[in-house]
Amino acid sequence: MNESVSDEIKTYLRKIGAKGGRKSRRRLDPIQARRMVAVREARKAFRQYKTRCFWSFDPEWTIQNDQVPTVIQSLRNEGDAQAFMLAKKLHKLYTGKES
Repeated sequence: MNESVSDEIKTYLRKIGAKGGRKSRRRLDPIQARRMVAVREARKAFRQYKTRCFWSFDPEWTIQNDQVPTVIQSLRNEGDAQAFMLAKKLHKLYTGKES
């Protein structure tokens, strides 16, 4: 750390850093963790295929856990081969099963 930083500031930063580390630790079961990844990937897919597969959707739509199947279905029905493969990957993440 920079020499010009006082010991008081260093102590404060150490204290809030430790608090943040404890607060961010959470326990997720494998299903919850997999679904969180599926939501993140579905949001990416929505941005990537917005004009091809999701042109009729609200552009400000925020995908939540229960909306991932809608993204999967739209990718399968409206997309190209790459979108179809992405839908297959999302389905496996979301359900834990091959489609």
